[in-house]
Amino acid sequence: MKILKQSLLIAMTIVAFQSCENDDDSQNSTTSVDTSVNFQFKNTINVGGEGSAEISAFDPITNQIFTVNTEADQISIYDISDITLPIQKTPIDVSGFGAPNSVAVHNGKLAIAVEAANKQASGKIYVYNTADASLANEYTVGALPDMVTFTKDGNFILSANEGEPNDDYTVDPDGTVSIIDVVNNNVTTLNFAAFNSQEATLESQGFRVFGPNANLAADVEPEYITVSEDSQYAWVSLQENNGIAKINLLTKTIEAIYPLGYKDYSVSGNAIDASDKDGVNELKNWPVYGMYQPDAITSVNINGIEYIFSANEGDSREYEGTPGYVGEDRVKDITLDEIAFPVAEDYQANENIGRLKIALDLGDTDNDGDYDKLYNYGARSFSVWSADGNLLYDSGNEIATRVLADTPNRFNWDWEDNETDKRSDDKGAEPESVEILNIANQRYILFVGLERNSQVMVYDITNPVAPQFLQFLQRDTDYAPEGLLAIKAEDSPTGNALLIISYEDSGTVSIYENEN
Repeated sequence: MKILKQSLLIAMTIVAFQSCENDDDSQNSTTSVDTSVNFQFKNTINVGGEGSAEISAFDPITNQIFTVNTEADQISIYDISDITLPIQKTPIDVSGFGAPNSVAVHNGKLAIAVEAANKQASGKIYVYNTADASLANEYTVGALPDMVTFTKDGNFILSANEGEPNDDYTVDPDGTVSIIDVVNNNVTTLNFAAFNSQEATLESQGFRVFGPNANLAADVEPEYITVSEDSQYAWVSLQENNGIAKINLLTKTIEAIYPLGYKDYSVSGNAIDASDKDGVNELKNWPVYGMYQPDAITSVNINGIEYIFSANEGDSREYEGTPGYVGEDRVKDITLDEIAFPVAEDYQANENIGRLKIALDLGDTDNDGDYDKLYNYGARSFSVWSADGNLLYDSGNEIATRVLADTPNRFNWDWEDNETDKRSDDKGAEPESVEILNIANQRYILFVGLERNSQVMVYDITNPVAPQFLQFLQRDTDYAPEGLLAIKAEDSPTGNALLIISYEDSGTVSIYENEN
């Protein structure tokens, strides 16, 4: 029934898109806007060492970019009025409170999410004036604010507060979402306690609650937020839990949690390379499921329909204190059910799926101590979801297939060893970030950052359920794209659209320009 429902949704979406597309063609037939896409590297900024360039925000009023620099616990600032000659400005230091995680800009205001020195304590959102980097306000939010964003109308600032446990896993704050009402200057922090009673139902649909002695409210770890075009709703990725929550910003309530379910790697189009020790870069089907577990999500309204795009990175938990918690192991080191995984198939060999890392909390369906099903972290893809959490499109093994065909030296790559196939046993290319560029409401471009491959893939998503690949963006000295930031042509200092990529491991921020 679920597959049928999704198929009907996709069909309805395509029909709606084609109908509206025809209407748009008649309305825009006389426009002269250039919608061609050809992003080319222009410049790079060396911010510092590893961890010095995580997430960036851009202020079109001052032509400044603000970059999270966790190496120095500050926000690095650069004037890019001339993208060939960025000018470094005095940074904003937040080390007196803790470490910055995220930044966002709206109408001359910069919001900074800062975790406390004690990560389990309440965090802060600092708001600065972009013109002179002066502090305008500060707000107390939930534990470990990991992502901050403004609503489109600028009336609210939202923070995803992960609430991660301590190393011993003896203190585990609730995961929360804070809504800062900029107009009335107050904060509402929402927790997920209302969903504790729904835990069993949600888990049966593909949601995870698995921390030691944790209820749902404590176990969820809000990761990333995207906001609807009309600023009435927000969606929050709950990465480790394999879900997305929907928030009503008018009523300031969490309306729903959408379990994302699992991806079957045994079916056509979903094949993976499951081993880093098989001596070959090759995609095969295996009796394994992937958890979508999105990191970054973004949304776009096309022809009146809201679409949510997710980068299905995957994430495990590993806390090695006392008692701590380690949630993954390799297939070769667990006990497999011999009916589900016949010994003759030798699944636990390194060249098969023995090296693959799987979740330990899932798969023992009959509670007899062995694993009847296997669940890998992440889905090695990007997906498109409806506003109500229905899967409209998944890229399957498009990322791996495309990388193998066009840039085989980057396949499941590990930049530190400069070795292909290195991450096949884990989460593959690790799609980390997604960003959308709207070109004059006529063409929509999706950027997908691949953390391990150190690449960004560019797609045309004007038809959201049929993405078309356009190009790869990569450089030999930029590693681990953490943050993607698209700047519209009308906001750009060059008059052309820009893509700003923040690379966590190399500590660089690179600027690409659309030479259309």
